Amino acid sequence: MAQAPVLTITLNPALDVTTSAPRVVPDAKLRCTPPRVDPGGGGINVSRAIRAMGGDSTALVALGGATGQRIAELLAETGVAVRSLPAPGETRQSVTVDDRSLGQQYRFVMPGPEWAATDVEAALQAAVDAAERNALVVLSGSNPPGVPAGFAARLAERLQGSGARLVVDTSGEALAMAAAVVDRRVEILRMDDAEAEGLAGHPLPYRADTARFAAGLVASGAARAVIVARGRDGNIIATGEGIWHAEAARVPIVSKVGAGDSFLAGFVLGYARGWPVPDALGLAAAAASATVQTPATALCRAEDVERLFAARVVSEMRL
Repeated sequence: MAQAPVLTITLNPALDVTTSAPRVVPDAKLRCTPPRVDPGGGGINVSRAIRAMGGDSTALVALGGATGQRIAELLAETGVAVRSLPAPGETRQSVTVDDRSLGQQYRFVMPGPEWAATDVEAALQAAVDAAERNALVVLSGSNPPGVPAGFAARLAERLQGSGARLVVDTSGEALAMAAAVVDRRVEILRMDDAEAEGLAGHPLPYRADTARFAAGLVASGAARAVIVARGRDGNIIATGEGIWHAEAARVPIVSKVGAGDSFLAGFVLGYARGWPVPDALGLAAAAASATVQTPATALCRAEDVERLFAARVVSEMRL
C-alpha cells in the first residue's frame, strides 16, 4: 500500500530489559525469569509498530557504545531501516520488573548521556538531511541530558520550506515550547490528558473540555492537528476541518508499555497513506489497544490491530 515516507527520531533510546519475579521486596535477592530485550525509545517504538502493521519507516537514532550497537542489531532483526547518529556516550538501559503476586509493574529508567551544544546541532542537521520531501518526521520520546527543551521548536524551524511535516509527541517544557510555535510549522502535536491539563493550566474533565482545548491550539496555529489521549475515555483529534473522538476498545490489559507510541504509529501510518483523519484515528486507537494486550515491551500484533480496527468507533464531535 502506497504511503508517504516516515522518519522517526529518537535522541534518547534505551535497551529495554524486562523480567518478572514472584514478588518485588527490599533486602532480598529476587530470582527473576529470563529477560526479554527490546530496542526502546519513543521514535524506535513508533517505527517498530509501523513495521508490525505492514508500513515502512526509517529510524534516525542516537547510538553509542556496546548498548547502542545491540539496539542497532535488534532493530535490524525487525526490518526497520536505521540511520545512526553518534551519541556522546553509552546508550542507556531501562529495566521493567513485573511482580507476579500482585500484578504490579516496576519501571527503572536510566538517564542518557550528557549532550553538548555541538551534539544538538549535529542532531538537528542529521534530521534535516534525512527528511525527504513530503515525509512525516516523528519526534517522540524524552530528551537526553543537555538537549534543550526547545529542540522540537528548533527542528520545526529548520524543516520549514522543506516539504517535510513534523509530528511531535513530548511533554513538559518541551511541549509548551512546541505548542508556542505558530504558523502551523508543526503538522501534528500529540499529548496525553495530564500533559494537556498542564499546558492548559486547568483541569479538562470532560471530552468537550478536551475538544475545545485541542481546537484552540489548532486555531492558534500551534499545529494543523492536535491529538489528546484521554486513556480509557478514548482519544480526541482537532483539525481545521473538524473534531473527532475514537473510543478505546475494552480489552484485557497486560502491559501499557508502548501503547502511546503504538497509537502515534497507527495515526502516522494512516496519515501517510492519505487516509481520512477519522480512519487514521481509528487505526491509532486499534494499535494502542492491541499493544496493551501484549506483555512487557512487546508492541502490537498485526492481526489484533486488524480486528480492532474493523470494530472501531469514531464519531464526529460538535461543540
